[in-house]
Amino acid sequence: MFAIIEDGSHQYRVEPGQSLTVDYRDGASAGDTIEFDRVLLANGGGASAVGRPTLDGATVTTEVVTPELKGKKLEIQKFRRRKNSRKHTGHRQKYTEVRITAINVPGLDVAETAEVTEPAEAAAE
Repeated sequence: MFAIIEDGSHQYRVEPGQSLTVDYRDGASAGDTIEFDRVLLANGGGASAVGRPTLDGATVTTEVVTPELKGKKLEIQKFRRRKNSRKHTGHRQKYTEVRITAINVPGLDVAETAEVTEPAEAAAE
């Protein structure tokens, strides 16, 4: 089973057990749950449901793994020739890492059920 969700200006194809990096959520801590209700498409293996633009009542439930990740550094340079004017700044975007726990779509026939497997780190504990 998979679904396509929309978060901000991005669209993601998600499956249960998958880790995903989304835009930063202020106030989120490890173990919190986040629900995405903008589900654009869902496929249960045998049938698909396409939203126009979204599916009513469909949600994707996630669990926060890492509340704050930093992206790569972007370098911004401005230079005006012959004017002795130079400016150099940088920016690092913040992200939140989540793990997909469940995809709930009312009325969708699910032909296959994927078991959510725990990562090797959690199984070793």
